[in-house]
Amino acid sequence: MIDQQHLQALTDIKRLMERSSRFISLSGLSGIFAGMSGLGGALIAHNWLTEYYDRWNVSGVYSHTDFITLKYRLILLGCCVMTAALIGGSFFTWRKARKNNLPIWGLTARKVLINIAIPLGAGGAFIAGLLYNHLESLVAPTCLVFYGLSLINASKYTLNDVRYLGICETVLGIVNLFYLRKGLYFWGIGFGVLHIVYGVLMWWKYERKSAI
Repeated sequence: MIDQQHLQALTDIKRLMERSSRFISLSGLSGIFAGMSGLGGALIAHNWLTEYYDRWNVSGVYSHTDFITLKYRLILLGCCVMTAALIGGSFFTWRKARKNNLPIWGLTARKVLINIAIPLGAGGAFIAGLLYNHLESLVAPTCLVFYGLSLINASKYTLNDVRYLGICETVLGIVNLFYLRKGLYFWGIGFGVLHIVYGVLMWWKYERKSAI
């Protein structure tokens, strides 16, 4: 009986230490929602690109105006997808934290945000430079690499599963460098499929029992 009490006490201490040192309110549903947003954005972008190249093939004349219009539409689409993913992720994370009586905004959450923001900020500036120098084909792999590095950087303050997602995103971005004309497909896999797989695994591992 005493051994069981000691074991329970150690378990409680471990849980308290984990809550104070790691942000554990991430929801698998956040990953699924982000993945669905990414796939939806990739599908829209694919349709726009198909229409653009169809017009080019029919006319046989390159239109710089059409290219610039497509470029800014794709940038706006990317921002919209990112915003939707952030809003959905914040909602599901807030819901999980509230359900488990955990703080949604504290020192650990700020550490996660800072460690994600630094590589993402650098990546955003790098991508802006690529667009300025008309190196659009490098945008997709750069997004994947910097996003993966940001997840790896922040994973020490949250669940280890985030590190594995970050490694997969980084590797996928590096592979994409050797297939630059397939950037949209790699983007869809990285921000769509990988997020959905990650979200399902997270939900199954951490949230399934509480949902039953």
